[in-house]
Amino acid sequence: MKTTYKILITPRSFGKSSSKPLDLLKEKGYEVVQNPYGRIMTRQEMMKHIVDVDGIIVGVDPLDREVLACGKRLKAISKYGVGTDNIDVEYAKEKNIPVMRTVGANAEAVADFTFALMLAVARRIVEIDAGCRKLNWNKITSIEVHGKTLGLIGLGAIGKKVARRAAGFDMKVLAFDTFKDEVYAKENGITYVTLEELLKESDFISLHLPLTDETRNLISYEQFKMMKPMAVIVNTARGGIIDENALLWALKEKRIWGAGIDVFEEEPPKNSELLKMDNIVIGSHCAASTYEAIEKMGMMAAENLIECLEKHEASAN
Repeated sequence: MKTTYKILITPRSFGKSSSKPLDLLKEKGYEVVQNPYGRIMTRQEMMKHIVDVDGIIVGVDPLDREVLACGKRLKAISKYGVGTDNIDVEYAKEKNIPVMRTVGANAEAVADFTFALMLAVARRIVEIDAGCRKLNWNKITSIEVHGKTLGLIGLGAIGKKVARRAAGFDMKVLAFDTFKDEVYAKENGITYVTLEELLKESDFISLHLPLTDETRNLISYEQFKMMKPMAVIVNTARGGIIDENALLWALKEKRIWGAGIDVFEEEPPKNSELLKMDNIVIGSHCAASTYEAIEKMGMMAAENLIECLEKHEASAN
């Protein structure tokens, strides 16, 4: 007899652009429970809802050790995205609960948004737009992107796609990464350098790496002091990689030209002073939020979960 599994889905955008991912789960006979709050769920809410589920498709909601310990029936975790900093992966491993990710599903969308932020900050587009709406047609001087040096901190799937876009702007591309893809770098004219060299030489700096103990506050006061006075920094990766107090200092003191930030340690950001600065363009953690990426992530997350639960069922019989 086929088992009926109960599935918790926390991402608010799951199945919004297309019903295909939800249809796929329901066709399997799964009981689907979606996030009832219309926002990121709290730890207490997760602890309550995870108690009797067999699988979970999770966004950025907390899945730490205490939350996972409440999931007595939990057999699979399917991450709707790639970052796992909200999941205690080690504890899941201890409990033999596989954690799967939708690698590559949103890479094009995030790369697009990264470049959009670079252009918006460099050309002061938000400031110009705000002025025009007040009938202020004064010319605002900005900086060019074409022909400049782009430093990619992290040359994974998304970093590589940003580099491809940079080629269209005739940019020189530098990269810093602990895992080097030398063949790709050579074929695409990308030069690996140290982090210090990248910070000192780049006109534009873009972050594309996970949040770990090693990368937390990777960019702080010392790193901002190394940057060019006209440098632009962009973060579409994870909040916490940039020290937000140091970022505010760099923006206030005009140590850099500006910043494009889509991710913060707390969202909205804890330090509301950042919202008052005119040399930062802020996103609501929406780099991956395109109709195309949402459908790809939804389908991949659903397929990953189904595959894992079917393997579990097969091994149990």
